[in-house]
Amino acid sequence: VQLQASGGGLVQAGGSLRLSCAASGSVSGIRSMGWYRQAPGNERAMVATISSGGATNYADSVKGRFTISRDNAKNTVYLQMNSLKPEDTAVYYCNADVVSKDALDQWIALNAWGQGTEVTVSS
Repeated sequence: VQLQASGGGLVQAGGSLRLSCAASGSVSGIRSMGWYRQAPGNERAMVATISSGGATNYADSVKGRFTISRDNAKNTVYLQMNSLKPEDTAVYYCNADVVSKDALDQWIALNAWGQGTEVTVSS
C-alpha cells in the first residue's frame, strides 16, 4: 500500500492551496485518513482527520481555514487550505488506516504515511 501526496508549493499569505493524497496498491478499504504537518525544529502534529463516515477533526490553529474531505471511490483524501499564514509553513504528510490482505489472503490493518509535500507561505 502506498500513499502519494501532491499539491504543495509556495504561496503568499492569505492564499490557498489544495493538497491531495491517493492510496494505491492492495487496498480493500480505508478507515480514517488525515493530514499531519512538521515544521523545522518541531514534532509532527495533526492538522485534520476524517473518518470513514465523514466525521472530521481539526487542530485549533486551522479551524475555519482548512477543510478535509475524501473520495472513497478514489481512495483519496484532500485538504483545502485557505487564508494561509506563514506559520502554516511545513511539510505536510497524509496518513491512512488501510484494510488490506496479506500474501495468505488474510485481512490485515496497516497504517500508512505519504512521502510528504512541502508548503511554504510567504509573508
